[in-house]
Amino acid sequence: MSDARPRGTESTVEELRWSLSDRVAVITLDRPAKLHAVTAEMSAELTRLADWCNDADEVRAVVLTGSGDRAFCAGSDIRELDGYATPWDFRNRSDYCDSLRRLRKPVIAAVNGLALGGGLETALSCDIRIASTAARFGAPEIRLGWIGGGGMSALLRASIGESNAALMLMTGDPIDAATAERWGLVSEVTEPDRLLDRALEIAAVIASRAPIAAETAKANLRAAANLPQDQALAYERDLQTVCFATEDAAEGRAAFREKRTPVFRRR
Repeated sequence: MSDARPRGTESTVEELRWSLSDRVAVITLDRPAKLHAVTAEMSAELTRLADWCNDADEVRAVVLTGSGDRAFCAGSDIRELDGYATPWDFRNRSDYCDSLRRLRKPVIAAVNGLALGGGLETALSCDIRIASTAARFGAPEIRLGWIGGGGMSALLRASIGESNAALMLMTGDPIDAATAERWGLVSEVTEPDRLLDRALEIAAVIASRAPIAAETAKANLRAAANLPQDQALAYERDLQTVCFATEDAAEGRAAFREKRTPVFRRR
């Protein structure tokens, strides 16, 4: 991936901005006139950036947000959906939500406005979600004659429960940030001017922790959601053993004995 490595805040796609500071990568959707609706070009760039973050030792956490205060993401650009030659081509398209879910690093969604359709799936594909008071979440696909296909039903059900998920999926009506917090869709709600700072605070804490442990914690959470309990418990013990055998775990134990802050090196 070295030839694809972003430099500074540059991106190969104008509608995406990228930065890296203190081991936290920030990816910003920047197509405000279209509510950050994702084009095929943007999707490919998100995939590239996600793959690069996976491979980069200097990245320990990722923050995903939208520019401005109107929208986080309105999903895929509907005007491009008729461009697929066949329904099978549409079925097998490269999906930006899949790319986000492939990230081993912890990902925080800072939902600054509308998160609709694929935008809601984008937020659901992140590990931690915080929202501004202006955020609204919706699955409006049913109003246009289809349903979400980027993980909407499974991820929404796991996040807010079957009845609440059914209400959103079958009506297409959005919910506000306060409802999203009450239902467990987001962890925190902040004022708009505080949102990104808060996301960066959380990311900085995660980036200060042992990175292999953070990545295995993420893997373990996913396993817990998909395995029978006895298998999930056994898998957790295996992951704990992997972490315990790392140099970082030895450093953590030494730092505890010596009453100092550990220095983790992702080894």
